[in-house]
Amino acid sequence: MAKKEMVRYVCSNCGNVSLTWNGRCSACNMWGTYEKEEIDDLGQKKENSDVVAVNIIDVNPPQRLTSGITELDRVLGGGWVTGGVVLLGGQPGIGKSTLLLQVCGAMSSKGKRILYISGEESASQVALRAKRLNALRNNIDLFCDTDLDAALHHVDGHDFVVLDSVQAMKSSDEDGWPGTPSQVRAVAQRCIDSAKKTGIPFVLVGHITKEGRIAGPMLLEHMVDAVLLFSGEDVSAYRMIRGTKNRYGNTDELGIFEMTEKGLIAVDDPSGLYWNKADASVPGVAVTVITEGSVSLMAEIQALANVTTFPYPKRTSRGIDVNKVHLLSAVLEKRGKVACAMFDIYMNVTGGLVIKDPGADLAIAIALASSVRDFSLPSDCCFLGEVGLAGEIRPVGRVGARLREAGRLGFKKAVISAQQKGEFPKEVEICRVSSLHEALREVMP
Repeated sequence: MAKKEMVRYVCSNCGNVSLTWNGRCSACNMWGTYEKEEIDDLGQKKENSDVVAVNIIDVNPPQRLTSGITELDRVLGGGWVTGGVVLLGGQPGIGKSTLLLQVCGAMSSKGKRILYISGEESASQVALRAKRLNALRNNIDLFCDTDLDAALHHVDGHDFVVLDSVQAMKSSDEDGWPGTPSQVRAVAQRCIDSAKKTGIPFVLVGHITKEGRIAGPMLLEHMVDAVLLFSGEDVSAYRMIRGTKNRYGNTDELGIFEMTEKGLIAVDDPSGLYWNKADASVPGVAVTVITEGSVSLMAEIQALANVTTFPYPKRTSRGIDVNKVHLLSAVLEKRGKVACAMFDIYMNVTGGLVIKDPGADLAIAIALASSVRDFSLPSDCCFLGEVGLAGEIRPVGRVGARLREAGRLGFKKAVISAQQKGEFPKEVEICRVSSLHEALREVMP
């Protein structure tokens, strides 16, 4: 009896399945993303399965391998997990291959055998970069071709595998050119199966689209164990790596590197990137301490309020959500009695830092009030607190670590919530306030 063939349509963006073709995906609302798939004997049960139930206490947890770079290990949650698959995404030229070659060099120097699969560069090009990064080692094997099946034949006997990139490889399991959604999905699945079978950690390099997401089907990010995004400004030498998904660790960690001629160097004191102590204070400048995972960073908030003659004042911000500026200016006017309605407001966070931490609310509001009222804030004072719509100041997390960082950089005073609990460093004077009105009264001359 001939096999019964069935056809379905899969969205290349989100993986949604439909039995009929549609111009628009009903799940992600993207147009023209449904692709035809033919499936044999859909829904039939497997007769012989070797899978059996086991007690969870009898299962051996996976081990971790250090990457040789402390900053990267912290973002990963302690290093690469054996049998795990990590997807590293970033813009072209941001330094993904540079970072991974440095990792290969550091791991190989500790006796690990590395397989570097490159579908985009020749062996001589990879070797040239490795020489510049001082990563030439005897136990790093190169495979430079787009044939995934041939590449995976060389996996056995290695401790770590890098595949650069998932959009450049081609699997025999699917038709089509490398980089198509079906090929990306097939390449990722083959790598995941190989990693789970051999217990070798894999790293897949992924390109970023102009929308800022990893190219290929969104299903790719669901398939892997961890997703790391490598980012940075075009005019800056600094690069940041952050985990957006991590089955084995925290996704709040942030790693900061500096790109040099010799490769990427971890930044030991990241606070210096975003705050430079000024000799004289000016109106509209307030300092806070934000947290990125276990790292505390000093952030300088700048506000400029200028009287406007137009009926609709302008609100512009960089590094702060503009809706946050609208909200805090309304709270400041209603609860703090600081009129903002007739001012154009411009907000900025120095150093290109993007702030999402609600603990910076108080510093934003105080900087704005300082510019509107035209008075300078104490240069040795920082502000920590979340501002509510009622004008109340709410406590923030990890206040001890924040204040220790402030004390290390020479701050003598901190304005925090009256409800804040925790252990505070002795070198920082604590000023407790319950409302935005009290905070303004504390700092206004």
